[in-house]
Amino acid sequence: MDDNMLTPVEHLAELRKRLFIIIILLLAGTIVGYYNIDKIIAILLEPVREIDFIYLTPPELFLAYLKISIIVSAIVTSPLIFLQVWLFVRPGLVKKEKIYLVFSLLAGFFLFLLGGFFAYKVIIPITIDFFIKLKIPEIEPRFSFGSYISFINSILLSFGLVFELPILVVLLTKLRLITPETLKKYRKVIILFIFILAAFLSPPDVISQALLAAPMLVLFEISVIISKVIYKRNKD
Repeated sequence: MDDNMLTPVEHLAELRKRLFIIIILLLAGTIVGYYNIDKIIAILLEPVREIDFIYLTPPELFLAYLKISIIVSAIVTSPLIFLQVWLFVRPGLVKKEKIYLVFSLLAGFFLFLLGGFFAYKVIIPITIDFFIKLKIPEIEPRFSFGSYISFINSILLSFGLVFELPILVVLLTKLRLITPETLKKYRKVIILFIFILAAFLSPPDVISQALLAAPMLVLFEISVIISKVIYKRNKD
């Protein structure tokens, strides 16, 4: 049946179906993640092997495990979740829009993982090492496991989102909402916004904010180049 001929009730039924599948996928992924929590924890602790963690309240460790399981579930099942989104919106799209959407979903997923991987391998070890070196004989570092998980989650999520910048610029340029000239004209304003955004997204310390702002500046310059290419093709 043509999507344009679907009634509002049929649209809602299809939406409910897709949402139900997404919830089942997330629940199943969370259960599997919790079942393998020891292996996941070993990966998360890899950058900070020399630290002995503690937990301060009875439910803290369980809640941290649950949070990790949900996040891992969201990441692992995201291709299947994107598939459900695709199946819901596909009938109402023309061929060109379908290509843009598929490209955006695949490239966005890849860049998000790349940003998280970069943060895991480079940013987290540098940040943790900096804070550990601040210790003095009278004050030994004792990190709560729940606090550590919240800390690295914010860093991984921040870098994953920041690495989506080129995709956003490509889409906005393709839709003719921005031009390379616009990006150049407001470069100083955008750079200021990048530092403000880095301060908002990253943990409340200068080191994390600077480490987040630096890749954002690089990605912005890459985005300007990409925008030039896309804009020229649009004109042609």
